[in-house]
Amino acid sequence: MKLLVVGSVAFDAIETPFGKTDKILGGAATYISITSSILGVKSGIVSVVGGDFPQEHLDMFTDRNVNIEGIEIVKEGKTFFWSGKYHNDLNTRDTLVTEVNVLENFDPKIPDSMQDSEILLLGNLHPGVQLSVLEKMNKRPKLVILDTMNFWMDSAWDILMDMIAKTDVITINDEEARQLSGEYSLVKAAKKIHTMGPDYVIIKKGEHGALLFHDNKVFAIPALPLEDVFDPTGAGDTFAGGFAAYLAKKGKVDFETMKSALIVGSAMASFTVEKFGTERIEEVTESDMFERLRQFKELTTFDVELQ
Repeated sequence: MKLLVVGSVAFDAIETPFGKTDKILGGAATYISITSSILGVKSGIVSVVGGDFPQEHLDMFTDRNVNIEGIEIVKEGKTFFWSGKYHNDLNTRDTLVTEVNVLENFDPKIPDSMQDSEILLLGNLHPGVQLSVLEKMNKRPKLVILDTMNFWMDSAWDILMDMIAKTDVITINDEEARQLSGEYSLVKAAKKIHTMGPDYVIIKKGEHGALLFHDNKVFAIPALPLEDVFDPTGAGDTFAGGFAAYLAKKGKVDFETMKSALIVGSAMASFTVEKFGTERIEEVTESDMFERLRQFKELTTFDVELQ
């Protein structure tokens, strides 16, 4: 299946207890497409950048067989920029700078070469922009995956509800699931979110793994314990990229396949946090991925004898 990714291609400047960066490559669509390429899945990006976006980054996408016909370049504009500082636990951060720039008036354009994409992954953007993408598709994709955040719950609730109603899979973190549903229990939260539209609800729990809900079935995975964690930026996007790319590679959309996709997504996200920005995920090979999946299997496989 072909994968269409709609999301930000951006610049980040990051500070953690382990160091800091100048302006580096970031953005949800960036992490997702790099991850998809490692799985050998053809993806296309719909996004917008400014005239300050380096050609070398665009070349990196094409070298990875990522279709960039949908990346609009506004030559007189500047690319979206975010700067943040993480606290010692790496679970909380302060936003220092947000410059929306060309993303403020982003009007997605779906090239003909991407109109036949079977899986649509909508990165964290204004829900109105996400809805416009669905409206511009000649045919509804077989699977629509939505990422969103609490900011849109606070500022664009009604249109977010419209978008969620048209979604097959929603991926949010535990705090966002509680806010969206009004329920503290994540099991109750998932059930309530199901009634809003999505058949599948994925709740990310950071260093504590992730949960997948469908009907009355639940699947849980841990996060891989790592010696080195430098920067969590982009880990959620990498997770989504691994999840979507695995489904695209298998060409199947069911609960059992999604269980495996969840593990692949978590494995890929575990690479991203090991260095700043996209540096680590750009180094990852297919054999690296298989080795990490083997570690996941050892972590989660066990036999219990009851006498």
